[in-house]
Amino acid sequence: MHRTDRVVIVGAGLGALYAALRLAPQPVVLISPEKLGEGASSAWAQGGVAAAMDASDSPEAHARDTEIAGAGTVLPEIANMVTAEAARHILQLTDIGAPFDRDAQGGYVMSREAAHSAARVVRVKGDQAGREIMQSLIAKVRATPSIQVLEGVMAVDLLTTGKRVTGVRLTRADQPSGSLAIHAPAILLAGGGSGGLYAVTTNPARIRGQVIGMAARAGAVIADAEFVQFHPTAIAVGLDPAPLATEALRGEGAILVNSLGQRFMLGEHPDAELAPRDIVARAVYREYQAGRVPVLDTRQVLGAEIHARFPAVAQACMAAGIDPAVQPIPVAPAAHYHMGGIAVDAQGRSSLDGLWVCGEASSTGLHGANRLASNGLLEALVYGRICADDIVEGLSARSAPELVLEFPQGGSQPDMAKIARLRQAMTDGVGVVRNRDGLEATIRTLQMLSQGEENTALRNMLATATLIACAAHGRRESRGGHFRADYPQPDPAQANRSLMTLAQAEALRDAITLAQQPA
Repeated sequence: MHRTDRVVIVGAGLGALYAALRLAPQPVVLISPEKLGEGASSAWAQGGVAAAMDASDSPEAHARDTEIAGAGTVLPEIANMVTAEAARHILQLTDIGAPFDRDAQGGYVMSREAAHSAARVVRVKGDQAGREIMQSLIAKVRATPSIQVLEGVMAVDLLTTGKRVTGVRLTRADQPSGSLAIHAPAILLAGGGSGGLYAVTTNPARIRGQVIGMAARAGAVIADAEFVQFHPTAIAVGLDPAPLATEALRGEGAILVNSLGQRFMLGEHPDAELAPRDIVARAVYREYQAGRVPVLDTRQVLGAEIHARFPAVAQACMAAGIDPAVQPIPVAPAAHYHMGGIAVDAQGRSSLDGLWVCGEASSTGLHGANRLASNGLLEALVYGRICADDIVEGLSARSAPELVLEFPQGGSQPDMAKIARLRQAMTDGVGVVRNRDGLEATIRTLQMLSQGEENTALRNMLATATLIACAAHGRRESRGGHFRADYPQPDPAQANRSLMTLAQAEALRDAITLAQQPA
C-alpha cells in the first residue's frame, strides 16, 4: 500500500490535463493507460470546441441551442454557466499554444454543426482540433514540475471507507500484473466514456466504460445512463474503431444520399443534414435496415479541397481506397458519446465524498438526452476547472515526492471473446433503436457474462453496460439519443434525468433473468 499527498487524476484526456494544470503547483499524479495523447477520446475529436466567439452570437443563444438539443432534460443553470465560460477557455487554450484556425484579421474561424443556430465551433486545421489542443496541453503538462505522469498504468478499483473514497487500486495497463493500492487526499476521475461497449464505435479501443463502472461498483449514483449518442456519419469501411466523418462536413454543405440517389434527410427535419444527431443517426440507420446504403457526398461542396481542409477524413478514406474528392463516403451510425455517467453536482462532486468527476465519465446535466455538437470538449474544460478549484480548497500548499511503483506479478487480461459478446449484445439490443425484447435479451446476456467473472476491468465494463441497458429498459418513452420502437413518442411525465445505482440495476437484471427461467 502506498500513501501520497498528490491528487490522483485517473485519465489523460482534455479534462484530466486541464485540471492537472489548473491544480499546479499542488502535486498531482496523472494515471494514463497509454502514452499521453494516444488513447484518449479527446485527441480523436474532429469538430472542435463550441463557444460564442462571434459578435453576432451570444452565450445565451448557445445555452438555448444546448437545451433544445437536449430534448427536455438539460439543467438550464448548468447550460447557462458552461456556455458563459466558453470564450474564456478558448482564450486560455490560445495562450497555452492551441493553434486555432484564424482568418486574415486574426479572428477565429468558426464552423457550424448540427443543431447550432450559428457558426460557433472553434476548430484547428479543419478536423484536427482534438489532436492539436491535446498536443499543446501535453507539452505544458510535461513541463510542469508538480505533475507526475504514470503511463501504462490503469485504475481498476476505488478504495472506500464508508461513503468516502480514499484511494485507487492500480494495475499495469499493457500486460498482466498484480495490483497496488494508492491512498490519496482527493481522486478526480476523467477517464472517458463508454462507446467501446458497442461493436461499432468511433472511440479509442480502451474506452469501454471502465471508469464509470469502477465508480458504480463503489456505490456512486449514475445519471442518464440510457442516453448514448450515435454519431450518424462514421466511415463504414469495416474498421474497429470506425473513423469519423466530422459533422463539420455537413456544416459545409455535404449531403446524405442513399443508394437510390435520394437525399433522404430532406423529409426528416427542417434542418435536413444539420438536424440533431439523434434524428440523423436514426435516419441513416433506417436506410441501412431498408437495404438503401447511405453515403455522405462532399464532392459538390468541397471536391479536392477536402484533402487540405479535412485531412483526417481524407486520409481515413484514402486508406480504405476511397477518394472523397470524387467518390461519396459510405457512412453508418456508431456509438460516439455517452451523455450519461457518474452523477455530479455543480462543483463536480460525485455522491461519494472525496470523488470528483469531469469529462465524458461525468453526468453534469449539460447534455440532457442528446449532446449538442462540440459541447463535449467544452464541458471537459469547464468542469476540469471547476473540479480543480473545488479540490484545491480542501488542500494546503505542499510538495510531495513522486510515486515509485513496482507492480507484483499475477493478474490477468480480460477475456476478449467475452468482450466481443458484450459489445455485440449492446449493439443488438441497446443500439440506435431499442425495444423491450431486445433490451431484455441483452440484459440476460450481461447477467450470464457477469456470473463468476473475476477480472476487474471486465467487471467494470459489465457494470456500465448493465446500467445502460437497465436504465433504457426503465425509460418507456423516446427522447433524444434513447429511442424505443415500442414507445416511439416522448412522455412529458418522463422529462427528467434518471438516477440509478449499480445495486438497483443488478436487482432489475436479476429479476428479468429470473422471469425468463422455466417454472
